[in-house]
Amino acid sequence: MASNQPNNTLYINNLNDKVHKDELRLQLLALFTTYGKVIDIVASKGPKKKGQAFLVFNDLAGATTAMRACEGMIFYDKPMRIDYAKTKSYATSRRDDPNFVPPNAANASTLIRNGALDNDKKRQREGDDEVARQTKREKAESDDEMEIDDEDEDNGTQSNGVLAPGVIPPTVDHPTSRLFCTNLPLEVTDSILSVLFQHHQGYRSTHVSMSPTPNADGAQVKMGQVIFESPEFASVAKEALDGYTLKKDWKMTVVYV
Repeated sequence: MASNQPNNTLYINNLNDKVHKDELRLQLLALFTTYGKVIDIVASKGPKKKGQAFLVFNDLAGATTAMRACEGMIFYDKPMRIDYAKTKSYATSRRDDPNFVPPNAANASTLIRNGALDNDKKRQREGDDEVARQTKREKAESDDEMEIDDEDEDNGTQSNGVLAPGVIPPTVDHPTSRLFCTNLPLEVTDSILSVLFQHHQGYRSTHVSMSPTPNADGAQVKMGQVIFESPEFASVAKEALDGYTLKKDWKMTVVYV
């Protein structure tokens, strides 16, 4: 029986600590995504955290279903031990409160010192920010629509800007709002790839399909397109995830299309 209060976040231990953490994260995602939407996963190889992981689900139902189905399941030759986490995850806190700042954030002390700001000023600032964000979104959507209309015929995109299945588009050197990911293992799905990108501002959607060509080692692979609200948002995500190790010896390449 679970000893902690029901929570969107699951605490998993007794994991095989010989498995590379990137491979462990990918395989946990592949397994648990079948029970609900996973919005974050944390697995560390630190001395005190070996064999442990935290999985954050979008809702309590998904977390509970996953815990009941996978408790005791053999995973990399060891039975998993699963319980609700004792506290709410940072990912859940950020989703519930966009202004949430983790206590170990570099700017936390500054935000705490400024926490006594007058409520009226805070509301006014938030209102101004929302207007600015809305204006930026509308401009980005307009730019995207024009870009899609201009390039549909050349790069194999459909009318909604998503790549047609099996089409490898030409890459470009300048930032765009669309990213193209290659060398994806066969286990990767839309849900798994979206976990990596959805934490970046401006994320819209992810679309994974089979690649018509194998990778450099001759292995069958998948490819994926990730769409952001603007080239600026896409650039941040590309810089963070180009070359990301999905599992041992599998590095994802991210380019502009």
